[in-house]
Amino acid sequence: MPRAVSGVVSRKRRKKVLKQAKGFRGAHGNTFKKAREAVNRALSFAYADRRVKKRDFRKLWITRISAAVQIEGLNYSQFMHAIKKAKIDINRKMLSELAIHNPLDFKNLVETAKKQISAVA
Repeated sequence: MPRAVSGVVSRKRRKKVLKQAKGFRGAHGNTFKKAREAVNRALSFAYADRRVKKRDFRKLWITRISAAVQIEGLNYSQFMHAIKKAKIDINRKMLSELAIHNPLDFKNLVETAKKQISAVA
């Protein structure tokens, strides 16, 4: 008895991969072998880049905070150290948002940090 190669399960698996490859260029979107390779590659990049996105956002927040703090005459590391010493527990995302949307509140935080620095010195 010959081996079945175009059964229901096989067709379903191939259709699933081709559906995921919809919109890919050239043979990558319509031939199973190329589509499978392209989809596997795309999924691995998608997985990795979900982690890279977290790094990128953290870098963005740090850059924003640094720029806002330099205007006030401090640098980023001094500022972060001082607010940790002052027991102000606020994350970088919120500090970045404060620097952009509430500059007066952010300025108060910087003043608190400066007091903390001068108290130690």
